[in-house]
Amino acid sequence: MATPSPKAGTKGVPREHRRQQILAAATREFGTRGYPAASLPAMAEHVGVTKTLLHQYFGTKEDLYIACLVPVGDRLLETIRTAMGPDGTTAQMPLRVLHALFSALEGQREAWFVLYEPALPPGGEAARRAAGYRSAIDRLAAGGTAELLRAAGSADPLDADALTYVWQGLVSTLVRWWVKHPDQTPAAMTERCARLFAAAATLTADAHPG
Repeated sequence: MATPSPKAGTKGVPREHRRQQILAAATREFGTRGYPAASLPAMAEHVGVTKTLLHQYFGTKEDLYIACLVPVGDRLLETIRTAMGPDGTTAQMPLRVLHALFSALEGQREAWFVLYEPALPPGGEAARRAAGYRSAIDRLAAGGTAELLRAAGSADPLDADALTYVWQGLVSTLVRWWVKHPDQTPAAMTERCARLFAAAATLTADAHPG
């Protein structure tokens, strides 16, 4: 009689494949409902396993959240670094970063909210990890906006600080709008952002003639 493979999960599914199924379902549940309301039974039902198996694979709810958070945080951080590139001062850098973010999130848009979940257990490992990723992304944003302003002739650190806040809010707002419009592809969103930036530039020019 054949011995079942130790790598097999429930109903003969390979363990790593089952693990990835659980992570995908958990990322969707956490990103859609938020950490406090996310349901482990709902995740288990979506994958076709038991809640007990989720605990066997990942431990506590917070442990499972961290298992979802780390690949999301790593991917988005590397995406932004790569998109900024060595020529981060060019005028095309903001659009390049946005297009890279949209592309990285396509197929799992709710992953953005896993990274930017506001209601993680205070003082816990998940909150610490998420804060670390967000801080690293904020530092990239601060460096990029400061370089753009220097290239435009502004050396005022408060200008750079203000622009960093504007950029962070803009990215978050655009991603949230995109999540509500699933028909919009990354390419279509990038083109839309280019039009919005061009319109904003026109308004600014009109406000300061000559």
